[in-house]
Amino acid sequence: MGAGHTPAPSVTTHTDSGRDRTNCKRVRCIALTFDDGPAAPETRTLLTYLARYHARATFFTVGQNVAAHPGLVRAEAKAGHEVGNHSWNHPDLTRLTRRQIVSQLSRTSAAIKAATGKAPTLFRPPYGAINQTVRNATTLSPVLWDVDTEDWKYRDSDKVARTVINKAGRNDVVLMHDIHRTSVAAVPRILRTLTARGYHFVTVSHLRATL
Repeated sequence: MGAGHTPAPSVTTHTDSGRDRTNCKRVRCIALTFDDGPAAPETRTLLTYLARYHARATFFTVGQNVAAHPGLVRAEAKAGHEVGNHSWNHPDLTRLTRRQIVSQLSRTSAAIKAATGKAPTLFRPPYGAINQTVRNATTLSPVLWDVDTEDWKYRDSDKVARTVINKAGRNDVVLMHDIHRTSVAAVPRILRTLTARGYHFVTVSHLRATL
C-alpha cells in the first residue's frame, strides 16, 4: 500500500459538505473513484485539484492507511467526497474465511468512522474479487467499475488521462489510485477536458441515488 506511517503535516482542507443537487438523469455525470489511499502527499494534492473544479469523488480507503493518516480522510469527507471501505490491508477477500472478511471490513469501517464521524456504506473488494461469502459477510454495498485505467501498471500520466477521456461515458464509474503520483498528475487534464464536455463529477452514492 502506498502510505507509510510517518505522521503527515497538517492538511489544508476544502469545505464543501453541502448537499450535491446534481441531477444525473438530466446532465452527464461521472464518478471518479480512487483506491488504496490515503497517501501523503498524493491524496492532499488530489484534494486540491478536485476542489478547483468543484468535483466530488469517492475514495475507497485501506484501513491501515486510514489509521496512519486520519487527517487526510477527514479532509476528504469535509470537502464533500465519499469515503468507502477497501479492506484493512488489501487481501483477496474471496480467499479468506467469513470471520476474516468481517474483520477486514469492520476494522476499516471503524477507522473511517473514527476519522470522519460517519461509517461508510460502500466497499470495493480488493482486485474486484467478490463471491457470495463476501457478500454475506457485510451489509456494505459492493462497488466495482466501468473503466479501469490500469494506472498501477502504467505509471504514465498522459496515458491515464487519455484512457479516462477516451473511454469514460455518461454514468460510468472510473477506477484510479491516489497512491500513485502519476495518477494524481493526470487528474487536472481529466477534470478540465470532461468539464468542457459537460460532465459533472459526483460520488458513487449520488450517482446511484439519482439514476
